[in-house]
Amino acid sequence: MGAVRLHNYLFFTTTCDQALAFYTECGLGRIVEVVRYGENGMPVANPDMRGKVMHAHFEGPGVSFFASDNDDAEPMRGSAHILFFDDPASLDRLFAKLGEGGRVTTPLGTQPWGYYGKLTDRFGVQWMLICPPTRQGSDSARS
Repeated sequence: MGAVRLHNYLFFTTTCDQALAFYTECGLGRIVEVVRYGENGMPVANPDMRGKVMHAHFEGPGVSFFASDNDDAEPMRGSAHILFFDDPASLDRLFAKLGEGGRVTTPLGTQPWGYYGKLTDRFGVQWMLICPPTRQGSDSARS
């Protein structure tokens, strides 16, 4: 088998623009490509979807995923983005930012696998943030 890369594809009902703007604000990266329903000959099956995101690519340092609006999207569950950090302070800042308007499901704390927390953001996307013990340096006693 040749080279393979796995990327998540997030489906929102009609809030893809807002979600990607939020992730940009959080410092995760930026939108590098966006195609909209009804633009440049793109089909529109449901008139309510005109101008919504048909396909977007989001990238940042160590981050790459795709997203779109789909009026028949299933609620997001059973999957999560996991972000690895080299320092707990950066993890703390992003966890707080992503958690705004969302729900913390595992508060930040030291686990056997490192400094870790899990949340569901305001758009229903689950995030796991971890700083493994070997990367924690002097902060390994965090709890």
